[in-house]
Order: sequence, then structure tokens, then C-alpha cells
Amino acid sequence: MSIELILGGARSGKSSLAESKVIALSQNRTKHYVATAIAFDQEMQQRIEQHQQSRGQGWVEHECPVDLATLVAQFQSDQVVLVDCLTLWLNNVIYNQGQTLSAPDIERNVAGLVEALSATRADIVLVSNEVGLGVVPLGEISRLFVDHAGWMNQAIANIADKVTLVAAGLSLVLKQ
Repeated sequence: MSIELILGGARSGKSSLAESKVIALSQNRTKHYVATAIAFDQEMQQRIEQHQQSRGQGWVEHECPVDLATLVAQFQSDQVVLVDCLTLWLNNVIYNQGQTLSAPDIERNVAGLVEALSATRADIVLVSNEVGLGVVPLGEISRLFVDHAGWMNQAIANIADKVTLVAAGLSLVLKQ
């Protein structure tokens, strides 16, 4: 079992790197792609379809916008898993809480995912956006998201065997 976290900004090349890592790890093992995106509009649906086409055949696909910890717990040692992307998953967790939004609920979801990752027998490559390099957002919900995304990335980086930062298509190993 190994966990790799790949961080980067939008269009940095992190998803392409993650896919190539999973392909390299998957010799005679099943490749799983866990998509956390929800197609709220036509543009997002087109992005999802473009990702599916560029990925090609040979992947077992899972749509998992919220209950990621439960799905991760089901993978076995003969499987290699790509989760793309954690920040979309976190957004979905926050969105699903709606008016009952609370930081402890978000923290419980992240802690459940970290626990499932720590116990998994599969090799897992996780993609997440690094959102803490820009200006502090103006809105309360936006600040809540950025704060929790940063804390989530830190918690997963702590248990990960390898952490890679991607910018402009170039990767920098932060932890190995």
C-alpha cells in the first residue's frame, strides 16, 4: 500500500501526472478512477467527458462526490486508485451541509477520509488543488473552504508516502 498526494493549481498538469503514475503502478492490476466532480452545468459536463476521453479505456470508473471514505475503504491490494480531486470532494461536502454548515462536520469528513486512507490496502494517488498561495478570499464560505482545503492537504500529506507539487507541468517532490 502506498499513498501519493499530488498538489497543484488549476491546469498545472497534476491530473496528467497522476494518471501516468497510476498507469505505471498498475501492471497486472486493476486501475480505478474515482471522480468527485458533479456536472452542475453543461460546461462541467463537457469537462468531465473530455477527461474521460483523454483517459481512454481500461479504467473502472466511480462517481463519488461525497462518501469518499466509504469507497476508499473498499479497495484492495490488487487495485490502483486515482482520486481526482480532493478539493472538489471537499467543496461537495461543504455544499451538502447547506445551512447546517459547521466546521466540526467538515473536520469529521476529512478525518474519516484520512482514516480510510491510512487503512487501505490499495495503492492510491490523490489529486488536490493547492489553494493557499493566493489572496485570502473575501467571503466567509470561501475562507472556510480555503482553510479546510489547506488543513485537509496537510493531514493527507502527513500520512502520504510521497507528496508532489506540480506547476507549469513540472513536478517537484516535497516528500518521499
